[in-house]
Amino acid sequence: MIDIGTLNYQWSQSLIGGLAAAGVRHAVISPGSRSTPLALAALREPGLQCHMVIDERCAAFFALGIAKASNHPALVIATSGSAPANWLPAVIEASESGVPIILLSADRPPELHGCGANQTIEQRQLFAGHLRGYHEVGVPYPDFESNALLALAARAAEQARWPDSGPVHLNQAFREPLLPEIETIRPNIPALNIGRPMLMPVPGDIAALRAAISGRPGTIVCGALPYQPELAEAIAQLAEQLQCPVLAEPLSNLRFGAHDRHRMVVRYEDWLGDDAFVDAHPGEWMLRLGATPVTRKLQAFTARPRAVTAWIDPRPIWRDPAHVLTHLLRADPLAACRGLLDAAPCACPAEWFEVFAKAEAYAATQRAANASPLSALIAALQPGTALFVGNSLVIRQLDAQSGTDAKALQIYGNRGASGIDGNVSTALGIAAESGAVVAIVGDLTLQHDLGGLALAQGRNAVIVAVNNRGGGIFEYLPQRTLPEFERGWKTPQDIDFSHAAATFGLAYHHTRTPETLATTVAHAQMAGGPHLVELEMA
Repeated sequence: MIDIGTLNYQWSQSLIGGLAAAGVRHAVISPGSRSTPLALAALREPGLQCHMVIDERCAAFFALGIAKASNHPALVIATSGSAPANWLPAVIEASESGVPIILLSADRPPELHGCGANQTIEQRQLFAGHLRGYHEVGVPYPDFESNALLALAARAAEQARWPDSGPVHLNQAFREPLLPEIETIRPNIPALNIGRPMLMPVPGDIAALRAAISGRPGTIVCGALPYQPELAEAIAQLAEQLQCPVLAEPLSNLRFGAHDRHRMVVRYEDWLGDDAFVDAHPGEWMLRLGATPVTRKLQAFTARPRAVTAWIDPRPIWRDPAHVLTHLLRADPLAACRGLLDAAPCACPAEWFEVFAKAEAYAATQRAANASPLSALIAALQPGTALFVGNSLVIRQLDAQSGTDAKALQIYGNRGASGIDGNVSTALGIAAESGAVVAIVGDLTLQHDLGGLALAQGRNAVIVAVNNRGGGIFEYLPQRTLPEFERGWKTPQDIDFSHAAATFGLAYHHTRTPETLATTVAHAQMAGGPHLVELEMA
């Protein structure tokens, strides 16, 4: 009769090995007792790169960053009790932004539930409403069939990626003892190739959209999209075919790269607030790709009723907050753009694009006369940099100030739920997969995830903290008129970030001007290792 500890370990070897065989390459582990069989199996699994992260909230966001950069499910392991509850903010972000992560929580066996046992809570409903799949794995039992666990692991890996990428939760109960009494041989688990289909557009839908937009004035608006040079090229070619502007925000990954960018309009924040201009040039159609835009001005522009508002979106979710949608193509964006190109719709009227080009040129001239820290930062980045942009004011400033360039950049953000929690940890997860990252976040965002700085050790990471003395985003909202504004919303903090850098082993730099910021970041990227750069705003 096999001992319970060895049974737990053999069971975990099959479950963890199955996940690795199904394409999981990273495991983020927070230390704990009840999760010992899972952690031990992961640490000894040659197909996994394991990362030990003490704080479970940081761990989940770190896994989120890995999954963003790799487009493969990342595994998170934690012990029972309140530990997995700390995953919730990252689970919400993963669900809303469609990022594949697999949550593997250890649990107490059934006989310890509902009787006051220590570190025992109801874990089955922790993430209700935010999951692509949930599996109560059950307590290990003798003579179990390894193939059943392998199949479960494969199913979880597929659910995390298709048909709508997102989080999957496996809840695994163990009885004690938790350590194996005998050394067991890792089972030989063959790799399992789980294909992911490309959702092709229906020819009739392409024909209907072509007929609706052909020869009429309109715009393409692109929110957050994955970094995919082929997609950027296809969108640029479609814009050239239609001779229309593309309003592309930074997270669209269209502003930077070798593709044709002359129809990319990136300074729209400077003229979308001009009601006379917008009223005179609404266009008859709008083609949407990617997530909902970041800024209120662009959101308002997309919310205007038009004869045609079309959205190309492969995710099975409804994205039409303004209730103006007339055409919905459930298709891969690259396939849909190529389908429209093959359909050869007629171009917009000749003078249509020129109106936007003139507005763009004027805004570019005005911006050139007033150098900004973010535009200087963008100019200093090395080609191919993975850039993470924090939420709140920073992403909006980057939207207005980044410009466009032939230098390729991969730009990431947590815009699913748009929270400031876990931004640093997410950026460092991107570094774990990509090899390096530059992140720019606000001072409150950094404070909210100070523990994430521990993940920077040994990584090529440059974290820029824009210190504008509190929640600068609220300066643009109605709350600024309240007498309690400073105390209740802006909430300026008195933090010495140099001490935070020293605590977590990052080189610290302090800057005040666009020029010194650009120089500092450039030198930090060249030097390698972890750096914290504080940009103090007046």
